[in-house]
Formats: sequence, structure tokens, C-alpha cells
Amino acid sequence: MIDLLIKKIKETGNPTVVGLDPTLVMIPNYLKKEMFEKYGKTPKAVAEMFVEFNRLIIDATWDLIPAVKPQIAMYEKFGLDGLDAYIRTCEYARSKGLVVIGDIKRGDIGSTAEAYAGHIDGCDIEGEHFDLWKEDYITINPYLGVDGIEPFLKVLRKDEKGIFVLVRTSNPSSGELQDKMMEDTYMYNQVADLVSKWGEDTIGEYGYSKVGAVVGATHPIQGVELRKRMPHTFFLVPGYGAQGGKGADLKGFFDENGLGCIINSSRGIIAAYKKDALIEDVENVGPEFAEASRRAVIAMKEDLQNAF
Repeated sequence: MIDLLIKKIKETGNPTVVGLDPTLVMIPNYLKKEMFEKYGKTPKAVAEMFVEFNRLIIDATWDLIPAVKPQIAMYEKFGLDGLDAYIRTCEYARSKGLVVIGDIKRGDIGSTAEAYAGHIDGCDIEGEHFDLWKEDYITINPYLGVDGIEPFLKVLRKDEKGIFVLVRTSNPSSGELQDKMMEDTYMYNQVADLVSKWGEDTIGEYGYSKVGAVVGATHPIQGVELRKRMPHTFFLVPGYGAQGGKGADLKGFFDENGLGCIINSSRGIIAAYKKDALIEDVENVGPEFAEASRRAVIAMKEDLQNAF
């Protein structure tokens, strides 16, 4: 899967991943009205809004981007209907040829970790196999050590799937733990070394492992250091746009070939219509709201040209 992701980045000339993290306040009024009239003010109505909202954004951007990254918590909030919307979103993105990165941040051990690995491994029932979640990559929390990682590595060794492990996250308080000194280096460096080791036997044709790392755009200096420390690790980079990251800050995240990472933007793309100069009446905008997302992707692609 890492080779497919890189090929799609090369084809589009764009290392942008669209974060499909909808909230109710992001949904255009026309779509709220339609779904509330049909389903009432219920979780089912919100789930149907999310599916249609995501579909329109995917339709407007799929030819410009290599991947999407839905954040499962935004869907789980609405129970089974929300999870159904998550799966349908992943399935639709795949149907458009996009790589799907499920942002699930799971972390546990033993049989629980094996069950979580079903997100990319699927499940078998009396000889029948089901790929229920329709994800190609997922995000993983490494805090429990290799016991919590090995079940996912087993999947990577046999299937074309991938994981992104949290290494240096973009949130403001991340340094409370990640910047702690351990054996004369920071904790995030210790985690980075483990991630590199875990991926040693999964290197693809472009020299990158199926075991990637999450490295926040809000830490440009550490990004440069980690790129040198992890030459065979592909980065998933959150924190662009709404959290303050911009293309000029990310030059050191890329390798000498302009590869090595994929940059996530969520609100800046999916809620772009709220600030788009070409949309005069935000309150009454229709399905054309998604064209603002397309313009936002193009603007992000141009901004990232400064980085590689």
C-alpha cells in the first residue's frame, strides 16, 4: 500500500490528504434541512448528512488528491448510524480510486489489539472473509510498546496495508510527554527509532516502509530531525492550515525527491465554503459548496510547491 500511495502522490503531483472530519456545524443549511425533514432530528439524519457531505467533497476533489483521512471519532459520536456513515464514506472514497487512511488511533495488547487489527485485516467467519471497514491505512498509538503493534505488523507482512504510528503529534500539549528526556534524547526520538525498527522488513520499491509515522506540521524543526533519523519512514503530517502549519514550514519533511510525506488538511478543505470569496451567500449555499473544497485543494497544492 505504501507504493500505491506514493504512485498516487506522483500522479497527482500533490501530497495532500483531505481529512473527512465533519461536524454538524460544517454542514450547509440546505443539507441539514433536507435530512432533518426526512429523518427528524436524529443520529440517522446526521449520519446521512455526513455521507452526502463527504460524497460531494470527494466528487469535487478526487482527481486532485491521492488519499482521504476520515477521523472515526466524528462518526462514532452518533453511534451505529455514525459508524455506518464512516464505512460508507470509506467505501465511496475507495470507489473513486483514493487511498483511505482511517484515523482511529487504536492502542492495546493481546487479543484486543488483534481485534483492532481487523480494521485493516478484516474478519473471518467460518471460512468467509469480510473487509468491513474499507481502510487501507490506520493510525496507531504506540504507548503500549511492541505488544500493541505486533498484531498490526502481522497484517502488513501478508497484505498490502499500512499503519501510521504516532511519533510527534501536532497538538499544543504533546510536549508534556513527547519532549521528556530518556537516555539523553527525547521520548519522541525513542519512539521514532522503534517505528523504524518495526518497519524494517516491509520496505517497498520506493524505499519506504509500510510502517509510517505521524509527525505534526506544527513542529518543523523536529520534522527535519526526524526525516534524517527515519529515512525509510513515510510521514503523515497533520496540523496544516487551521492549526498553523504552512507549506514553507514543511520543506524538511520531504526527501530529496519531493516525497516522504503526505500532508493532511481537514477544516481548511471541507469547511472551505464558509470563507470562500466566490460564495456570496454562505447561509443559502447549495451543493456547489463543494467547489470551494476543490479550490482549497488547489491552493494547498500550490502552497506545498514551496516545500519540495
